[in-house]
Amino acid sequence: MSFKLKIKLFFLLFLIGFAALLLLPTFVPNLPPWFKKYVYRGELKLGLDLKGGVHLVLQPDIDKAMQNQFENYVQDIKAQLNKLVSSSYEVSIDNLKAVFKFQDPKDVKVFKDEVLKGIKEIAISKEYQQENLFMVEVTLSEERIIYIKENLLNQVLEVIRNRVDQFGVAEAIITKQGKDKIVVQLPGLKDPERAINIIGQTAQLEFRLVDEETMQRLDQLVNSLVQTGKISFDAPIEEWRKLLAPYLPQDSQFYFMVEKDKETGKVIKKPMVLKKEVLLTGTYLKTAQVRINPQTNEPYVWLQFDSRGAKIFELITSENVGKRLAIVLDEVVRSAPVIKEKISGGEAQITGGFSMQEASDLALVLRAGALPAPVKILQNITIGPSLGTDSIKKGLIAGVIGAAAVIIFTIFYYRISGVVAVIALVLNIYFLLALLSAFQATLTLPGIAGIILSIGMGVDSNVLIFERIREELKAGRTTFSAIFQGYSRTFITIFDAHVTVLITSLILFIFGTGPIRGFAVTLSISILVNLFTAIFATKIFYEYLYERGIDFRIKFFELNKKANFNFMKFKKICAILSLILSLTGCFGILQAFLGKANLGIDFTGGAIIYLSSEKTPDLGLLRKTLEESGIKDFMLQDIKKENMILLKVKLSKESLTEEVNHILSLLNQKLPDHKFNVVSKEEIGSTISQELQNKATLAILGALVGIIVYLAFRFNVYFGIAAGLATFHDVLVTFGLFYLLGKEINLLFITALLTLAGYSLTDTVVIFDRIRENLQKHSFANFDELINKSINDVFSRTIITVLTTLFGSLSLLLFGGVVIRDFALALTIGFIVGTYSSIFLASPLLQVLHKGKLPQFK
Repeated sequence: MSFKLKIKLFFLLFLIGFAALLLLPTFVPNLPPWFKKYVYRGELKLGLDLKGGVHLVLQPDIDKAMQNQFENYVQDIKAQLNKLVSSSYEVSIDNLKAVFKFQDPKDVKVFKDEVLKGIKEIAISKEYQQENLFMVEVTLSEERIIYIKENLLNQVLEVIRNRVDQFGVAEAIITKQGKDKIVVQLPGLKDPERAINIIGQTAQLEFRLVDEETMQRLDQLVNSLVQTGKISFDAPIEEWRKLLAPYLPQDSQFYFMVEKDKETGKVIKKPMVLKKEVLLTGTYLKTAQVRINPQTNEPYVWLQFDSRGAKIFELITSENVGKRLAIVLDEVVRSAPVIKEKISGGEAQITGGFSMQEASDLALVLRAGALPAPVKILQNITIGPSLGTDSIKKGLIAGVIGAAAVIIFTIFYYRISGVVAVIALVLNIYFLLALLSAFQATLTLPGIAGIILSIGMGVDSNVLIFERIREELKAGRTTFSAIFQGYSRTFITIFDAHVTVLITSLILFIFGTGPIRGFAVTLSISILVNLFTAIFATKIFYEYLYERGIDFRIKFFELNKKANFNFMKFKKICAILSLILSLTGCFGILQAFLGKANLGIDFTGGAIIYLSSEKTPDLGLLRKTLEESGIKDFMLQDIKKENMILLKVKLSKESLTEEVNHILSLLNQKLPDHKFNVVSKEEIGSTISQELQNKATLAILGALVGIIVYLAFRFNVYFGIAAGLATFHDVLVTFGLFYLLGKEINLLFITALLTLAGYSLTDTVVIFDRIRENLQKHSFANFDELINKSINDVFSRTIITVLTTLFGSLSLLLFGGVVIRDFALALTIGFIVGTYSSIFLASPLLQVLHKGKLPQFK
C-alpha cells in the first residue's frame, strides 16, 4: 500500500473515530463524569418539534416602560415637594406628560431649582399661568427616552434569564431577535404552561390605599351595570374602567381583587377602587419567600424590603393606621389588609388562597425582579413531550423504511459498487450528525428534510460516478482506468451541483427564519459532508483494490442500454402544459397574498392546537359548541385511531394567549366528559406572521438570484436564467397543485418548496454540465440534437435518482405521522415535477434563450 493511500485511509479512520467521540454523549447517556469533563460534553440537540418544549417570541411594550418610569419619577417628585413647598399643589398625569399646578410662584422656583435639579431624567416642556395658578408641564428627557429604548431589551432579557434559571430548565436558549424581540426556547419541559406564566408575568408590585368612600357605593353600581347587560364580570379591566370613569374621582381607579374559594377552588372577583397614587413599588424588594400560615395551614408569600423600602413602608403604615392598604400585582389586587399599627422592619405578606405551586411561582418572579414593561407573546409554540416522542418514533420508522428501500435498490442495481455507495451514505449521515453535535446545531423536522435531500444528493453523486464508469467501460477502457476516469470526469458536475445548492442554503439562512433556517443549516453541513464521502471516501476502496492488484470487474444492472429518445419532440406540448401549471401556481400565490388560499397561521396569525381526549371526539358537537360561543374562522380535523383532534383558529391579533386560553376553557366547561388535554399548541400573532411571510418570500427570491448568478459565472448568463426559470417553475407548479388540493400553505410547506428547488437544481445542473461537455467533444447539426444526446446520456442517472429520492419522501408520507404528512406530500409532488422540468423544460428554455444557436465554450 502506497504512503499516499495510507495517509488517506488513516485520515478517514481518524474522522470516523473523532465523530464517534462527538456522538457518544448523545447515544450513550450514562457516560462516566470524566468523559464529559475532559473529552466532550456536548450532544446532538433535538428541536422542540421532536423533543417537546416551548418556543416564545416576546416583545416588550416600550411605551408602557416609559410610562412606568415616568410615573415613578413623578411619585419621587411629589414626595420631595411635600417636604419643601409651603402651600398645596395639584398634579395631573396624561401618558408621558405631567402638569404641576402651584398657587405660589415661590413654590415654582423651589420645584425647578431644588427638586428637578436632582432628577435629570425629567425635563420641563412648558410653563404658563392660568388664572391664579402657575403651571409647569414636565416630561421624560430626550436622553432618558433614548436610554430606555436602547436598554429595555437587555433589561427584559436579564429578568427573563433570572426567572428561567430559578425555574431550573436545562439547555434554555434566551436570545435577542432584531431590535425589539426576545426568543425563549425551553426544550423538554413537562409543564410548559407554568413556564409561560412565569416568564410572561410582568410582576409589577404596587402598594395603594383603598378609596373607602367610593367603595361604599361601588357594589350597587357594579351589580346594576351587570344586571342591565352593559358589561360582564369577564370583560377586560380597560372596559370596566372606561365605563366607570364618570362615577369615580379623578384620583381613583377601578380594580378587581381576585381570591380563590377555599372549598370549591373557584376564582372570585371583587370590585375595588384604589387611589391612583402608588405609595411603594417592588423596586425596593429584597426577597420573597413562601411561608405557611400556622393558623390556616395555607401558603402565603412573605416579602422583605431593602433598607430604603423598609423606611418608606414604615412611613406609609404609620400615616395610614386604620386604612386598608391594597397589594397590587400586575393590575390585580391580591390582598387588601387593614393597617392596624406602624410596621417596622420592612416585612409584608401577600395572601389569596394560593396553592403551594402558585405561591412558589409568585415568589420566584418577585425574587427575579419585575419586568420593566409588560411583554406581548407574539409567538408561542408549545409541544408536549408525547407529541415530540411520537414525531421521533414515526420519523425514525419512516427514515428506516426509506433508507432500507434505497439500500436494497442501490445494492441490487450496482452490486458491489452499490455496497460501497451505501457505506458512503451511512458515513454521510454519521458525519452529518457528528457535525450537528459539534456545532451545537439543533435537529428539527425541517432539518430531517435537509437530511432527506442530502441522502438523495449522496445517492445521486455515486450514481453519476457509476454511470460515467459504465460509459468509459463501453468506450473500451480497462476496469480501473474506467473507474478513475469516472471519478475525474464527474468531479466538476458534482461540484457544480453541490455549490449551487450550498449557495441556495446560505441565502436561505440569511433571509429565512425558524424552520427555514433549521433546514438551511442541516442542508449546508450535509452538502459539504457529501462532497467528501462521494469523491474522497468511496474512491479509497477502488484505490486499495488497484494497488493490491486484485482483479475487480464492474457489473451493473442497466435500465436502458441504448437510450435514444427524442425529448425535444415534446417541447411544445410540455411548454403549454408548464405554462398552464405555472399560471395555476401564479393564481394560487395571488390568492394566498389576498388571504383567500388555505394559509396556515404562520402567515395569517392564529393558533394550532392538538387536543387529546379520553373519548372519541365528536366533530359535529365540537363544531357546534365553538360556533355557538362566537368562535369564527376555525377548522377541525380528526386524527384517526389516536383520540386526538387538530383545531386551527385564524386570529389577526398581535398576541393570542388570552384568546387561546378562553377557547380551551370553553371546551372544558361545555364538554367536560371529553377531558381535553393540550398535547401541543402554536400561537402566532399578526406581527410575527407578517414577518414570516416577508422572510419566506425573500428567501425564495434570494435563492433564485443566487442560482442565476453562480450558473452565469460557471456557464453563461443564459444557463443561469434557464436554470433559475426552471426552478421557479417547479416552485410555482407545486404551489399551484397544493392550492388546487386545498392543502395548507405554511412554513413547513415553504421548506418543502426549498427542498425540491435544491433537488431540481441539481438535476438541471447535471444535464447542463453534459451539454457543455458534449459541445466540447462532438459537433451537432442543431440544438435539438445536442439536447437529446445530453439528456439520453444521463437519463439512467435521472431515473435512478428520482426513484431513490422518492423512497424517502413516500416513506415519510405513508409512515411519518400527521405532523409531517403534508410536508411529505409536497416533497413527493415536487420531486416528480423537478424531474419533469429538468428534462422537458430547462433545456428547451436554454435553446430559446440562445435563439437556437449553439453556445460556445472555451
